Amino acid sequence: MAKPTYIQPNMEEWLGKFSFHTEIKIRYSETDMSGHVNNTSYLVYFEQARTEYWQFLEVMGDDLLAVTADIWCHYHAEAFYPETLKVGVRIARIGTSSFDLEYYISSTRDNRIVATGAGTIVLLDKHTKQKALVPQQIREQFTHYLG
Repeated sequence: MAKPTYIQPNMEEWLGKFSFHTEIKIRYSETDMSGHVNNTSYLVYFEQARTEYWQFLEVMGDDLLAVTADIWCHYHAEAFYPETLKVGVRIARIGTSSFDLEYYISSTRDNRIVATGAGTIVLLDKHTKQKALVPQQIREQFTHYLG
């Protein structure tokens, strides 16, 4: 498997850039016939962590929609029911009307990296469904949290 290009300069230093984490307990329904977490469940874990991140930062208002424009997931190891996973999410880039996020998922049992990911979120005006500029308040909150 090729190394994901967003993991820079190496896995250890990249993981050190994350300051927001949440835990997710794997549900039996998220596994497949092989007994491991189904590949589609990882995108749900990314979404759950992203939603909790927004709540933590208190950034999304009533007039904006945050739409996933693209998302990648790289699978590194299997995860199994009933493990608990640690999911990290961070802002990697802030653009004019979008921002890039990066994710990792590790097992709390042995700290092995299970999956990593990256994607782009585009902001839309909830009423017009057109692209919206990243509001200054959100930009400042993201920038502050990025350090």
